[in-house]
Amino acid sequence: MKLPMMYEEITKILPHRYPFLLVDCITELEPLKRVVGIKNVTANEPFFQGHFPGNPIMPGVLILEAMAQAGGVLARLSFPEVLEKEGGGKVFFMALDNVKFRRPVVPGDQLILKLEALRTGSRVWKMAGKAFVKENLVAEAELMASIG
Repeated sequence: MKLPMMYEEITKILPHRYPFLLVDCITELEPLKRVVGIKNVTANEPFFQGHFPGNPIMPGVLILEAMAQAGGVLARLSFPEVLEKEGGGKVFFMALDNVKFRRPVVPGDQLILKLEALRTGSRVWKMAGKAFVKENLVAEAELMASIG
C-alpha cells in the first residue's frame, strides 16, 4: 500500500462512486489503528444546489459519511483477505454516537478526516472520528460499522 492513496486506489477499496465518494485521498494509514483522509469541498458539489442557495453549507450527514468512508478504508485494509471474498466485504453503518457539529463546512474548505479505531474485528468496528478544516474541529462522532 502506497501513500498517499488517491481516487483510483480508493475506488478499488470502496464501492462508492461520484457523486457519493466523499474521500479524495488517504494520507496516513496504520492498519487496525488509524487513518487520515481528505475531502476537497468544491463549489460544484451537487448538494450545494439545495443546501443552501446563496449560503452553501456541506450537510452534516455528508461530513459523517465522509468520516465513515475513510473508516471503511481503514477497516478493509486492516483485513485484506476480506477484500478478496465474494462481495468484497462491504462496510455498513450500525450506529453513530456522540455526534457534534462545531462549525459549518463551505466551498473551498479542505476537510481532514481523522479516525482512530476503538474496537476492531473482522466483523464489527468502532471508531472515533473527527473532521477538521485547517486546525479547526468541525465535527466529531463515534461510528460503529459491520463488515460483511
